[in-house]
Amino acid sequence: MRISGTRRKLSALCAGLLLAVSANISAAEYSASFKGTDINEFINIVGKNLNKTIIIEPSVRGKINVRSYDLLNDEQYYQFFLNVLDVYGFAVVEMDNGVMKVIKAKDAKVSAIPVVDGKNPGKGDEMVTRVVPVRNVSVRELAPLLRQLNDNAGGGNVVHYDPSNVIMITGRAAVVNRLVEIVRRVDKAGDEEVDIVRLQFASAAEMVRILESIQKPGDGKTNTPSMLKPRMVADERTNSIIISGEPQARKRAVHLVKQLDSELETSGNTRVFYLKYAKAKEMVDVLNGVSKSIEGEVKGANGAAAGGSKNKQSTLNIEAHEGTNAIVITAQPDVMGSLEAVIRQLDIRRAQVLVEAIIVEVAEGDGIGLSVQWATLAGGGTQFNTNGASLSEIAAGVYQARPQDGTTIYDPAGSGQPIKNPDTPGDVTALASVLSKVSGMAVGYATNDWGVVLQALASSKGSNILATPSITTLDNQEASFIVGDEVPVKTGSAASGNNDNPFTTIERKKVGIQLKVTPQINEGDAVQLVIEQEVSNVNGNTGVDITFATRAVKTTVLADSGDTIVIGGLIDEKVDESVEKVPLLGDIPYLGNLFKSTSSSTSKRNLMIFIRPTIIRDSNKMASLSSRKYSLMRAVQLQQQAQGVNLMPNTDVPVLPEWGQSPEINPEVFDFTKKKRRAPEASSN
Repeated sequence: MRISGTRRKLSALCAGLLLAVSANISAAEYSASFKGTDINEFINIVGKNLNKTIIIEPSVRGKINVRSYDLLNDEQYYQFFLNVLDVYGFAVVEMDNGVMKVIKAKDAKVSAIPVVDGKNPGKGDEMVTRVVPVRNVSVRELAPLLRQLNDNAGGGNVVHYDPSNVIMITGRAAVVNRLVEIVRRVDKAGDEEVDIVRLQFASAAEMVRILESIQKPGDGKTNTPSMLKPRMVADERTNSIIISGEPQARKRAVHLVKQLDSELETSGNTRVFYLKYAKAKEMVDVLNGVSKSIEGEVKGANGAAAGGSKNKQSTLNIEAHEGTNAIVITAQPDVMGSLEAVIRQLDIRRAQVLVEAIIVEVAEGDGIGLSVQWATLAGGGTQFNTNGASLSEIAAGVYQARPQDGTTIYDPAGSGQPIKNPDTPGDVTALASVLSKVSGMAVGYATNDWGVVLQALASSKGSNILATPSITTLDNQEASFIVGDEVPVKTGSAASGNNDNPFTTIERKKVGIQLKVTPQINEGDAVQLVIEQEVSNVNGNTGVDITFATRAVKTTVLADSGDTIVIGGLIDEKVDESVEKVPLLGDIPYLGNLFKSTSSSTSKRNLMIFIRPTIIRDSNKMASLSSRKYSLMRAVQLQQQAQGVNLMPNTDVPVLPEWGQSPEINPEVFDFTKKKRRAPEASSN
């Protein structure tokens, strides 16, 4: 029993010793006294004690002297290690694999140091980077102040990023945390509140203009920080001023606004508005229409605010001065503010629309005619008027064109000798008129008692009309374009019985290519177009007057800017065939062709119209489109100049100057005028 008790005591003693040893191992303490120790040896000792792998940069050199009278635990020992390196200008960069690098402090800020945040900010002299968002102040102004508090010559760095209004700080964790706290307090101090002052008599926009003028010095320069300047915005819908900024600055601005917001001695005030884009006369019509309702609403609001008391009689007058394109308004301040808002919203730069049209018309036609006419002196024959001259007209013309033999008479003096008059030439007028009707080929044959005429004609025609008119006009503004002629058309005539005062009235009709367009820009890049397109030409004369051929399209379309659409088209094909023949005889196979006249024709016409609208919102777009058209015309002139003028090789073809260059005077004219200027000077000398 004693032996077993002794064993139990020895076992308990051994267990206590093991616990004591394990406790000493877990709570290891280190002495930190180094005198004249090489820094590389110091780093090796620390790495061995902390069981860390440390890589030392070759430039790390020197000796350290440090003494500690206290024993340090692991965390304190590691911070002591970082403190010593910081004093001697070095820093530790810990990699992801646990390996630590000892390098110069100024090189640490571009190494793979950790990026920390508020939850794990780091501590002591370890190198960290932290991104700090700023809410209420400008990082552009705050960053220079923080650089003065950071070790920029060593491993510290402060960078600001304006788009996100953040500051990136790199350096020792203790320094970075101190700078973050400074940023937090400065950012909180910059948090601004807002005061809203509603005006009763003055105009909010005019009041803001006055206060901003007071803040600006005469030379335009000020040393007052922007943070101490109140910012003011006019809310014209409620005739109020919104003031933000530093409390004392807001207080001064609110006090000044309340002093200026007093009732005028007169019943209204007068202002002149110079318009930039709109027309003064048109703007006056709009303002007169809305001013009455605005004045009524303002009177109702003021009456309710005053407990139903009667307001002072107001004077409202709106006039346009077309010479300066200005509007003169006399009204109460609150009404004036509402009218000013209407003017500002209407007086804007209106977008323009370039409408380019391509008109293509292709026409072609073919025809053929064949006729046989014959006749005999004994009577009988065929005659057709379809394909030109008839046989009877030709025979009559030939008969009149034959010469007449001179007559023989006896001598009136009584000699009894016969005298013959000269032959008379025939009249070829009728024959020429008949032959002018012949087209193609005509073959005739005549004998003593019969004759035959064969006429054959084949025709072909074609035309190709291509026009590319373009119009630039303002939004909701009609524009027209015409290329053609003005043809006189008789509209009436009158003549008296004795022809004392006859007269004829005419009017001129425009014939050619006409385009009328009214664009309306919708939301986005869509354009609604009201288009009237007409292509017309003169057909010919009739017994009464001339006739016109017209192809017209009137439509409303919707298209996106830059898209090409087809708004109209006409495709027609026509075949005509006519046969004149002698009954029964004309139906005989083959032989019947001697008793008939045949004419056939075909015609086809194709008309297409293409429209492309382009929205022009600024001068750059206008310059680009104008340059494209200008360059096209100049390229055509350059091509013609390269080809030259036939039979005139020394002639220069005129060419437009390059886009953007002003036209200059002809060099030859300049030399001539220069010589003329020198001539008087030479004569005077």
